[in-house]
Amino acid sequence: MANSRPDHLPLMESFHTIQGEGVFTGQASFFIRLGGCDVGCVWCDVKDSWDASRHPLVSVVDMVSNAKKSGAPIAVVTGGEPAMHPLELLTAGLKSAGIRTHIETSGACEITGEWDWVCLSPKKFKLPVPSSYQKANELKVIVYHKSDLEWALEQASKVGPECILLLQPEWSREKEMTTLIVDFVKKHQNWRISLQTHKYMNIP
Repeated sequence: MANSRPDHLPLMESFHTIQGEGVFTGQASFFIRLGGCDVGCVWCDVKDSWDASRHPLVSVVDMVSNAKKSGAPIAVVTGGEPAMHPLELLTAGLKSAGIRTHIETSGACEITGEWDWVCLSPKKFKLPVPSSYQKANELKVIVYHKSDLEWALEQASKVGPECILLLQPEWSREKEMTTLIVDFVKKHQNWRISLQTHKYMNIP
């Protein structure tokens, strides 16, 4: 696990904001964005996060302290690909502070730590490991091309029956993909649409 150890993790940024997408859209959350990703999505909007060595190692104690000071009820650990790092101490600290633990991950690495909510956003570039599907509470597929809709059905067949299924248009192709997603959800009513509402609100 590059550039990390259990008590210090490469931190790109952390901030108190509103969750902009997925099941918990609209809820106050403290985001912890870790550096490091080897999935390499061509449309990624945080490519600066990919190289873990560019980001300082910050103690888990400090991360938890800042999350607690924010007053947010939820801490969302994201990246990059956060599951590249050992996350047991981080989730234990957040839970001790009374904060819900959420992770947003491609699932390409084994997910460590204790999570209240796992948002699995699988990528064609590097598929999830089998255990990630079993842990998913929310499956969020980014739709960049029409073919991603059929691929989403394949991914949905691998998660549990209680997992919430979401389709999210890739931001640069939102208008075109949203039209396709709307038609798809009308036919496949176990799916929902997720939009990146934080970009409409112009907040982090």
